[in-house]
Amino acid sequence: MKHYFLLLCLVLTSFSYAQENDILILTFEEYLGYVKQFHPIAKQANLKLEEGEANLIKARGGFDPKLEVDYSRKDFDRKDYYNLFNATFKVPTWYGIDFKANFEENTGLFLNPQNDVPNNGLFSAGVSASLGQGLFINERRATLKKAKFFREQTKAERDLLANEIIYKASLAYFNWLQAYNETEMFKRFLTNATKRYKGVREAVLAGDKAGIDSLEANININNRALALEQSKVKLIKNTLMVSNFLWLDNAIPLEINPDVNPELLDEEQLDSVLKLEEILNFNVETHPKLKALDSKISGLTIDEKLKANKLLPKIDVQYNFITEDPDISNSFNTTNYKAGLNFSFPLFLRKERGDLKLAKLKIENYKFKRSSTSLSLNNKVEGLKRELESYVTQNQIIAEVVKDYETLLAAEERKFSFGESSVFLINYRESSLIDAQLKQLKLNNKFFETKAKLFNSLGTVLN
Repeated sequence: MKHYFLLLCLVLTSFSYAQENDILILTFEEYLGYVKQFHPIAKQANLKLEEGEANLIKARGGFDPKLEVDYSRKDFDRKDYYNLFNATFKVPTWYGIDFKANFEENTGLFLNPQNDVPNNGLFSAGVSASLGQGLFINERRATLKKAKFFREQTKAERDLLANEIIYKASLAYFNWLQAYNETEMFKRFLTNATKRYKGVREAVLAGDKAGIDSLEANININNRALALEQSKVKLIKNTLMVSNFLWLDNAIPLEINPDVNPELLDEEQLDSVLKLEEILNFNVETHPKLKALDSKISGLTIDEKLKANKLLPKIDVQYNFITEDPDISNSFNTTNYKAGLNFSFPLFLRKERGDLKLAKLKIENYKFKRSSTSLSLNNKVEGLKRELESYVTQNQIIAEVVKDYETLLAAEERKFSFGESSVFLINYRESSLIDAQLKQLKLNNKFFETKAKLFNSLGTVLN
């Protein structure tokens, strides 16, 4: 079911409207407010943040305390072969040292001698640590650090997605505004052509004008009516394009009612809504694209450190104090313990050296990409600033051209009233004025579109 935007305006007080001719106005600022709040892609951008947070929670899980219970039993031929019970509580720490408490109770006729424990079980407490690989960095620490950088990366990616949808929505609004202005222009010229035809018709009936003038004036009416109908079709299409960006919560699409019109924008309003005043303080280093690349490089640097750590020998040690008294703190005895050492070291380290080289190459690749992106962003912003300056000049020129054509048309109509001109010349002057005004509307739209491109290039985020 399609929901008409008019109903939305009646329900929500955030939309302003004009009482004149009962026409509703959808302002550019209100329009973008709904886009960034309810558009599915804008909401999808927010999922990026949730993804980063979820990844961080997952990485922190590597430091969660863990309770492990291992129980096995064997009965055969009415004999209790063995009952093995082992419960362990582990607490991993940031510095690669794991604390562990253990309780072991084993019974049965055929126990392995090393599994013999006192009747009440055996308690132990101790630590394990890595003195080679894992001393300065290990998988758990690397994963958590990378997750933090990934969270920053997802924030930057969210900003880029939000910026892109605002940019596309702005272009749709500007095209809607241009189509609306063209339609209003052709309405005015059709009204003028109709008035002119009536005047010429009366003059023909009075014998003051030739019948051919009446025919030419009527042709002009049909031409203006045809142009108006074509502009209406264009307006409908562009209105629907704007509707594509309007949603309510719960993914309910909206359709703009024909009574709703765009706001007649000026440069100051546009700069205020898109926060283009901030261009004077533009620092490319704060751009979301560079922030995302910086976070990516930081994550790869952690990978490089982890790969470099693999060049060290693997030396894992552990020490556990054991006792049959559950009050371990009062029964500590250095003669009762269980200790272990594990050592391994590849002789050629070809895999480890290869992994480290690949990690370094990947970092270099992203650093080159960052440098290229930084230069490209700076040049793009500077190019758009020059383009805007050119459009300001072009708009001033076309405004003078329109003004001159209006003067020529007014003069021709005055000469026609004195019988010194013809309908043909008036139509010619009017057609030239229409062409000039269409150019003016197109130039103004290109000016607005370039402003939107500048907004997109700056990576601005509308709050």
